[in-house]
Amino acid sequence: MKGQFLDTFKVLLHSRPSIDARLESRYSFLNHNATKVSGVRLGLSFRRKLRVGIGYSWLDADVSDKKIITDINGNSITTQEYMKFGYLCYYADFVFHKTKRWQLSVPIQAGTGLYWTQYNDGNKMIKSKQRFLLFYEPGITVQFKITKWCGLGLDVCARLALRNTKYVGEKLNSFILAPKFLIWFDQIFYMAAPKSKLTQKYGPAYW
Repeated sequence: MKGQFLDTFKVLLHSRPSIDARLESRYSFLNHNATKVSGVRLGLSFRRKLRVGIGYSWLDADVSDKKIITDINGNSITTQEYMKFGYLCYYADFVFHKTKRWQLSVPIQAGTGLYWTQYNDGNKMIKSKQRFLLFYEPGITVQFKITKWCGLGLDVCARLALRNTKYVGEKLNSFILAPKFLIWFDQIFYMAAPKSKLTQKYGPAYW
């Protein structure tokens, strides 16, 4: 079994790759609040069975705690301290089961980035010290192909903070859900221009 997997992996890596470009939104819980992490990805896809690449993700929602501070007049006031982070992600996605319409794959993602908090003291924005983060996000993806060029998908993952876990782990560790509406623009092109040179070389459209 291991030998067959390695042989398949080698065949995929030696095939002609295509571009894998995506915008994504991933929903999870931060500090007990439902929130969204947005991201962009760019990589290579090998026969639609293996995708590897790099991207950038950032917290795309207001997540805060109440914080009591002392203003310039010595009075205690309550303000909102906001959580912020952004990180580079390195991903690989291997398809282990595929039929005409259904596909199951194993996405693995690691990330390195920075975490900090910030609040307004009534006069200026105060930022905390930035802390280095190391993420690991294992999961599984289910995909349903509606037509040759569009489909639906769902990522179910777990985000684990491997660095500074004592400081931020309770806030950042979470399950992640990422619903997807998928469009394969190359398949649209192959269907619209079946006699083009690109279609003759890379096409035609297929399930």
